Amino acid sequence: MSELIKTFTREVPDWKPRVKPVSLDEATEAQLDALKVTPSNTKVSDYVLTLAHDVESLKVRSPLFNAIMYDKGGLKRSERELGAIAASVLNSCIYCNAVHMSRHAQLEKDTSVTDSILADGENAKLADRDSAIFQFSLKLSSCPPDVGNEDLIVLEEAGLKQDEVLDLILSTALFGWANRLMHILGDPVEPKK
Repeated sequence: MSELIKTFTREVPDWKPRVKPVSLDEATEAQLDALKVTPSNTKVSDYVLTLAHDVESLKVRSPLFNAIMYDKGGLKRSERELGAIAASVLNSCIYCNAVHMSRHAQLEKDTSVTDSILADGENAKLADRDSAIFQFSLKLSSCPPDVGNEDLIVLEEAGLKQDEVLDLILSTALFGWANRLMHILGDPVEPKK
């Protein structure tokens, strides 16, 4: 049996579902249709195969995920990843946090931001723009109604434009939802060797 991972890491763990994923060999036509679009347009993961039990939700979830995380314009990809990291830190989602820390480090070709978050969590010392993004995303993930004009002013003062703020809100909110699905449907485990 694989051992559960309980601490944040940049090394992406495996994910062990609690619900048996849909088998591609046994999937219905509707499930196969919903599986045509995958997050980041990559292989079909056990997570997505688990979500395939709810075809109608999956049909809108993957295109929505791709539009929020990968569309051109607005916030840089690495900054969308930083919003996802903050949501995952706040929600203690080990798997999502590792995926987005790894992706952030790849995109930036630098681990200093994720090193700081791994060392100090919510109190990470980051450059002004990164700090504004990270702190806003933590607050939005904690209690959305607590976010107010003063928080938007901090983002504006850090140089974010309105379309970038919208991207940040969308990517952070998306991972508030994704984190909760990951928690209830499975667990992060040591990768198989």
